[in-house]
Amino acid sequence: MQLRTVGWLLLLFLNVAFGEQKQDKIDWQPWSDSVFVQAQKEGRFVLLNLGAVWCHWCHVMDEVTYQDPRVIELIRSHYVAVWVDEDSRPDLANRYEDYGWPATIVFGADKGEIVKRRGYLPPRQMASILQAIINDPTPGPSVVPEAALTPSSKAALSAAMRNTLREVLIDTYDHDNRGWGTVQKWLDWDIVEYCMAETLRGDKEFELMARETLAAQRNLMDPAWGGVYQYSTDGDWQHPHFEKIMQMQAEDLRIYADAYALWHDNAYLQAANQIRGYLKNFLTSPEGAFYTSQDADLVPGEHGGEYFQLDDAGRRQRGIPRIDTHIYARENGWAINALATIYAVTGEQGNLDDAVRAARWIIAHRGLPGGGLRHNEKDPAGSYLGDTLFMGRAFLTLYAVTADREWLRRAEQAVEFISTNFKADPGYLTSAGAAELKSKPQVDENVGVTRLANLLHHYTGKAEYTQIAEHAMRFLAAPGVADRRGFLVAGVLLADREMGAAPLHLAIVGRKSDPAARALFAAALRQPVTYKRVEWWDQHEGALPNSDVQYPELEQAAAFLCTDRSCSPPIYSPDKVSSLVARPPEG
Repeated sequence: MQLRTVGWLLLLFLNVAFGEQKQDKIDWQPWSDSVFVQAQKEGRFVLLNLGAVWCHWCHVMDEVTYQDPRVIELIRSHYVAVWVDEDSRPDLANRYEDYGWPATIVFGADKGEIVKRRGYLPPRQMASILQAIINDPTPGPSVVPEAALTPSSKAALSAAMRNTLREVLIDTYDHDNRGWGTVQKWLDWDIVEYCMAETLRGDKEFELMARETLAAQRNLMDPAWGGVYQYSTDGDWQHPHFEKIMQMQAEDLRIYADAYALWHDNAYLQAANQIRGYLKNFLTSPEGAFYTSQDADLVPGEHGGEYFQLDDAGRRQRGIPRIDTHIYARENGWAINALATIYAVTGEQGNLDDAVRAARWIIAHRGLPGGGLRHNEKDPAGSYLGDTLFMGRAFLTLYAVTADREWLRRAEQAVEFISTNFKADPGYLTSAGAAELKSKPQVDENVGVTRLANLLHHYTGKAEYTQIAEHAMRFLAAPGVADRRGFLVAGVLLADREMGAAPLHLAIVGRKSDPAARALFAAALRQPVTYKRVEWWDQHEGALPNSDVQYPELEQAAAFLCTDRSCSPPIYSPDKVSSLVARPPEG
């Protein structure tokens, strides 16, 4: 009898404890229109906790702020709580990207914003904000009406704006600590690519800034596993945040490969290969597609500085930080493009094989009718621009490095899908679907559309791709777009420059089975110019997609350097192809 009594009391205790624990938790919901329906029905506000699964301070906020009894009480009694991983929802991430992660946004039931706050909020501050909204739901000073944008009448920057943005890059460079940014330091790939283009024009100042930044960024390389940490705090390169997200891995890999092609500095190739090794060992799925990120923390909310000082064996003994195994088309587009780039520079077949394998998986599992790509298995806000855009860029790069016209067709389908599904006035929208909040154009994506569609026009000769590029460029050139970006203006400068000039055009004439033709093609791919059109005409395959140049049929494989409908005499030596573009002196 006593045993039964003890058992009953124990069961009662567990039930009470479990019930209390359940009451002490916030009931987080996914983002959807239904949260606003619920908020309106119950007289509540909507709290959006927009974070990232790899983010240290997001973990701290989850473990500290959202475990505080006062915060829990306020949320449970007055708010519909929504948690969103920003990688899973590009529409929300792009809308609130200026607020960093975690971002905290509070809405009224009518979907109107009341408060927008960036970064970690400690419990007392969070409770104060939540109570203040309850007392007075009037939108606070963080909510500023969005200014209406009028597209530029021209698909180009004015000369004055072009010079202003160029001077911004010069004036904001940190000569003491290297690189750009005051509090946070990271390698901005558009800036370094612009600097490399200026280097080829003979500008020593931009060359110095690029090379100093590339050297400084190596401080953020993981010495044990490879890969790059996201950024460093404290205004220097010595205080890394340890998360590894795909965009940083892929774009740094691409830029270091391009830098090696330009300067032949083995340090750049070593950096590119370190990132490549990390992708292969940690972020590659068994099927060959790529995962999304790796967490900054081994234990959520605990700073990983001590852990990341360990070597490989020491880390593995303690465990491995969580890898986000979602497979998104956008992230794979970044990775595939980077692998195709390093293949072009090094000729290492494994890089191309891995790029093609991932591309085929994404096509099979993320493809949409009409040539678009889904983000994930399902997209709650319809398809997103970034997935089709960056896979389209990857397809065009695969065509450039293989001369396989399948990839060109897929790039064309992607750009046509973008025009059909994302076009707005101005620019191209992040989301094609009926999202809970109205989608809006984002600068980096419209830079990407401009550059992709413009280069595709040169590969195909189709005028409609120029029109697509011009539409995006008129958004980028609109008053107030670029000048709100701080020093992050190089992408706009690159898009503007490419719209105003033809790419470097190298064509190989010869059988694809001919080793001499293959050697010429490889030399053309190694050209250090990032804005280039490389083609291979094997007469047995029919005319090239863009027949703006008529090549002679030759008994011997040859290369041609073409500009404005005229070409050089035949070039038969790969060494001569390699010397076509003057490089800066080494050393």
